[in-house]
Amino acid sequence: MTSALNGRRILVTGASGRIGLVAVQRLNELGALVTTLSNVEHPDLKADRVLIGDTRSEADVAQALEGAEFVVHLAALAHPSAGTPYDVYSINVVSTFNVLAQAGALGIKRAVVASSINASGLVFNPHDVHPAYYPLDERTPADIADPYSLSKQNDENTIRMAWRRWGIDVVAFRFPHTNSAEVLQQQAEHMRADPASGLREVWSNLDTRDAAYAIELGLTAPLTGAHVFFVAAGTTNAPYPTESLLDAFAPDVPRLRRFIGREVPIDLTAVRTVLGFQAQHELDLPTLEL
Repeated sequence: MTSALNGRRILVTGASGRIGLVAVQRLNELGALVTTLSNVEHPDLKADRVLIGDTRSEADVAQALEGAEFVVHLAALAHPSAGTPYDVYSINVVSTFNVLAQAGALGIKRAVVASSINASGLVFNPHDVHPAYYPLDERTPADIADPYSLSKQNDENTIRMAWRRWGIDVVAFRFPHTNSAEVLQQQAEHMRADPASGLREVWSNLDTRDAAYAIELGLTAPLTGAHVFFVAAGTTNAPYPTESLLDAFAPDVPRLRRFIGREVPIDLTAVRTVLGFQAQHELDLPTLEL
């Protein structure tokens, strides 16, 4: 069956990054004409147009958007320690605004943006914080105390503004730790030895191939508006029952429902029902007693 993206021009920013490389490969396989905009070259990056530039630059983004019908915006400093607090915050929010504002003004109808589980503020918070409840969902109150999480919160504000002003439909994904199958397996070994270390990210994970699939769905799903979705593998990266993990490390946090086996304590209902997303590459781990 022919993809709806076959022959369509798609701009991917941050294409030399971990998710970007796999997303570009998938879009190429679907027959899309991909323009990439990255701040560094990468030997594995193959696309119809490969540009090096800065997503904060109006001129660089304007050049990259030439002929584009869709946008995938992944460019960011993806960790609080990836630069100074000023750089992490300003680069991320200015880049997202610049890309969406120009795309919207050009009449581009659909964009996908990388938000993060860190929009909750929990993962890098310097305080001893817990969510209001499990499972996490898109309505869980945030507790922001670092520049990266703040930038992701404001990216989500930007997608709502862009839709309201220009009518560009935008899907933002709250990605968890996303990596190759090999790295996720190594992380699972760490979680086996130190399960407490996974609490703040609720032992969530996503294979980069599934991230690329989610991006495809975000570009093609029949929806309108500005949407934020948690997206993750349906099972955790720890070889223990989720109920046992929460009993041990977050016993005082209310649970809105019970969790079966290694079910990830994130509510994936929205991404599953609206986009039809289901992770295809989950970790095959034994279930051990904690």
